[in-house]
Amino acid sequence: MPEQEFAPGDGPAAKVSVSLRAGNIRAVRERVGARGFSAYVDAAVERQIERDLLEEALQANEAAAGPIPQSVRDEAAELFRHVRSAPELQEEDGWRGREAG
Repeated sequence: MPEQEFAPGDGPAAKVSVSLRAGNIRAVRERVGARGFSAYVDAAVERQIERDLLEEALQANEAAAGPIPQSVRDEAAELFRHVRSAPELQEEDGWRGREAG
């Protein structure tokens, strides 16, 4: 029977063997413990796939419509800074930006 294809983030869990740097292994275990290790790595892989797909979409858009004007990039950066610094626009227990700790 042929393997069923699943979209990123879908399908049953399956065991695979991967090699990770010792420092990354330690950092993950400190954050989630041994029982949450697989879920943490799976979520990280899914986020990377999403970023790769977004980058591919951006490149395709630029190929079709040309590069995004610097003025629009600057406006987007300013909007991002505003949202990041406005507590009323942030989720209560969610995103706080990279600087938050």
